[in-house]
Amino acid sequence: MTELEHSMTAQDALVALMIAVSASDETLRTSELLTIERIVNHLPIFADYDQDRIARVAETVFDLFSEEDGLDALFGLIRENLPQKLNETAYALACDVGAADGRLEEAELRLLEEIRYELSVDRLAAAAIERAARARHATI
Repeated sequence: MTELEHSMTAQDALVALMIAVSASDETLRTSELLTIERIVNHLPIFADYDQDRIARVAETVFDLFSEEDGLDALFGLIRENLPQKLNETAYALACDVGAADGRLEEAELRLLEEIRYELSVDRLAAAAIERAARARHATI
């Protein structure tokens, strides 16, 4: 386990989920990375977040994705470090990253489904979050 895994914050957990969604299709798209940056720069939950931690969180996510049971380990870290009251927030941020490039690849859809399940996000709430993400990232 890395040092970060032992000292992961709730904000790190949110960043880890966003990075996981971006990396799920094995392509880190610029639009997704810019969305993560925008979210971290502007949302109140990240007001006191040290942005230098993003690279270490990303490294942890990539290391876990290279392991056989890495996704399960990632969800274990998320559950340990993310207060349950932020589960819907985490899902919303994950959906925003997934929708950032205007399309959701199959791998992203599967990961979002897994996130919804692992974080026990109610299906009706999830549908509203997903629709809102689509609306925010719509193009003409």
